[in-house]
Amino acid sequence: MVVLIDILHPAHVHFFRNILHLLQKDNHKVVVTARSKEMSLELLREYGIEHSIISYQKNGLGLIVEMIVRTFRLMKICIDNRPDLLMGIMGPSIAVSGFLLRIPAWVFYDTENAWITNWFAYPLARRVYTPECYMGTIGKNQIRYAGYHELAYLHPQRFAPDRSILARYAVEPDKPYTLIRFVSWQASHDISEKGLSLKDKMRLIELAERYGRVYISSESPLPESIRSKHIPVKITEIHHLIAFAKLVVGESATMASEAAVLGVPALFISDTLRGYTIEEEKKYGLVYNFSRKEIEKALEIMEQILNDPESTRQYSEKWQKLLHEKSDVTLYMYQEITTFFSKEK
Repeated sequence: MVVLIDILHPAHVHFFRNILHLLQKDNHKVVVTARSKEMSLELLREYGIEHSIISYQKNGLGLIVEMIVRTFRLMKICIDNRPDLLMGIMGPSIAVSGFLLRIPAWVFYDTENAWITNWFAYPLARRVYTPECYMGTIGKNQIRYAGYHELAYLHPQRFAPDRSILARYAVEPDKPYTLIRFVSWQASHDISEKGLSLKDKMRLIELAERYGRVYISSESPLPESIRSKHIPVKITEIHHLIAFAKLVVGESATMASEAAVLGVPALFISDTLRGYTIEEEKKYGLVYNFSRKEIEKALEIMEQILNDPESTRQYSEKWQKLLHEKSDVTLYMYQEITTFFSKEK
């Protein structure tokens, strides 16, 4: 069988790379199309994944033009390779291409506020896979599963933290440190979103520094005053840095969830909500969600965690509960695909 996987964002590479290798082991052909966005292409190269670039990241109204161009290019690749299944996250191009070419398109998504693409991608897709905690009902094609995107690549069956990797960056895993993440706000679902002010960023950094080292990961250039705290960790190795942190703080819902599924507490500061980070807070106590106006509350919780010598043990216990109740998402995808193929035969 032939499966086409469409990559729009670096996180999508992580999500699909394990299922890609499982399918290839079963002698299925996997075709990968990619969007040149941030570190997506670097990740694909690092993991040795062959791919075809079909669009380059645009912003604003340019997103519409990019969407049209990449959809036509994707359709041509579909005609040439005749895939039996299209897979992607968010999935605007695979949903349209699959609908027009009568190829099943499976969309995996967990971001409720991406209304620009969701309103047309969801109805056109054959199946829409969402975590159980997804806020809202999509329709008859929605399939809910017990997991988070991050468990496709950070489940213990797929990932093991390695202390030796941190030595490359002069990070001592046995000494407490905080990882702070700032984002660029260039995604389609970020149009109405604004990030933290420089003043609030500095407050987070200054508080964290009282309790250990601070390392910053940022999609955008940093002001000179905090540039020295940026850690140039390879994108394929950042999860090892997350795994040994005492706390992860920032504007990225994905990184907050990555921390949670690794047993590390996280503070997610954003004015838009995510069903998965809300569940990771209410059900497992591993993520704390705050709006930008709640910065004082965020600082208070941050200090409580950093000042608690027992926090690592306590969050490890919460993490075990999460792992017990959630699935290895790569294995779940594999079972869904093999069942689909057996029916097709």
